[in-house]
Amino acid sequence: MTGAGATVARMSPVITSPLVSSQWVADHLGADDMVVVDVSVLPVRDRDGAATGRFTTGRGEYLEQGHVPGAVFGDLIHDLSDDRAALPFTRPDVERFAEAAGALGIAAGTTVVAYDSSGGPWAARLWWLLRAAGHDDAAVLDGGFSAWAAEGRPVDVGGVEPEPSVFVAHERPGVWVDKPFVEAVVRGDERAALVCGSPRAEFDGVAGARPRRGHIPGSVNVPSTELVDDALHFAEVEQLETAFAPVLEAEKVVVYCGQGVAASADALALVLVGHDDVALYDGSLDEWTGDDDAPLESLAA
Repeated sequence: MTGAGATVARMSPVITSPLVSSQWVADHLGADDMVVVDVSVLPVRDRDGAATGRFTTGRGEYLEQGHVPGAVFGDLIHDLSDDRAALPFTRPDVERFAEAAGALGIAAGTTVVAYDSSGGPWAARLWWLLRAAGHDDAAVLDGGFSAWAAEGRPVDVGGVEPEPSVFVAHERPGVWVDKPFVEAVVRGDERAALVCGSPRAEFDGVAGARPRRGHIPGSVNVPSTELVDDALHFAEVEQLETAFAPVLEAEKVVVYCGQGVAASADALALVLVGHDDVALYDGSLDEWTGDDDAPLESLAA
């Protein structure tokens, strides 16, 4: 690890894709009006190392194991979600998100690069929240912190204090859908394709999968974990087009997963391949499976 700091300030870089390379970030570190945000979230594991289904903030790793120089830490569990809601990772209302984004130093015209240590779903969640708030100058660091460190790029330890700004959110219509809308899709009253970003075992309802969910009827499974390679880089556009081929002709695509996080990576991938009308079901399966009357399919025997 090094103590390398940011480079000499330059003009705010222009985002042309929702995905940027580590070289792009390295070339623009220290640019005026650019904020890099580490939004890593870690699974809580039991004594045997098994996942418990709960999560904790990655702030400790950010402070002790390092981060991209100049990066601030964004808390997706508390600050960038509505932690008072019944379901985890529920999106905050417009006012609360605007306050949280401003506290990170994000304002109109700020270029935002989000990253995590898990292959991109948490970073994609912040990217989606910003997109939903009308802020398009945002992207995800391809490969995240793992790729950055593996390439031998400079890493700083300790915290970076954000310079608070004023963020004004302009809620974009059509980027979120609720349970009644999804129910209407299942009935055939609304026209949209459903994509589940959960792992295949959970989608199929295989015994032993945690949790044993199944999926919303009529869904296509494109697991978020299969969107990236072993180095956690997103697949090439041609590969993503193949993965999403069953839904690319649909006018509208609704993505969901367990808690609305993995689905954010699917949403990013769909935008990468040029789909213009993508929405996220924020309640996802946590909400859907909480209703005994909601239809659920399983492919397990």
